[in-house]
Amino acid sequence: MGTKNTSDSIEAYIKELLAGMGIAELRRSELAAIFKVVPSQINYVIKTRFTESRGYVVESKRGGGGYIRIGKIEFSDHHEFLQDLRANIGERISQQFFEDLMLMLQERDILTKREALLLISSNLDSILGEKADKIRANVLVAILQQLDRKG
Repeated sequence: MGTKNTSDSIEAYIKELLAGMGIAELRRSELAAIFKVVPSQINYVIKTRFTESRGYVVESKRGGGGYIRIGKIEFSDHHEFLQDLRANIGERISQQFFEDLMLMLQERDILTKREALLLISSNLDSILGEKADKIRANVLVAILQQLDRKG
């Protein structure tokens, strides 16, 4: 088993809080003290690992009484979840956003790890070419339609 880096540990800690409460309210400075890192490390983890495309809502207030509130977006069933995703896809999807969505589908046991990795690797900018973002959006719509039929 590989060793966790600090960002992985911070992410796991926040996910544990979310699992217990559904919403986690944190203070950057307190979290930074727990993990013996600078507050910007906390910002980095939240900005990169708790994004909307990964199924989280983040609210932040800076200053002395500041906080970070993180909530996991929950749906009553897979159908509702997939319908909502499909309804909110624009005409273009970035490679990073696509990857985040595939990993979220894996986390929710809608895709296997192998399926997610295959979809990610087949939808890279270097594979899709000049119109990658537009093609990726079309591919994502087709994937979600198929998953909804299956689910």
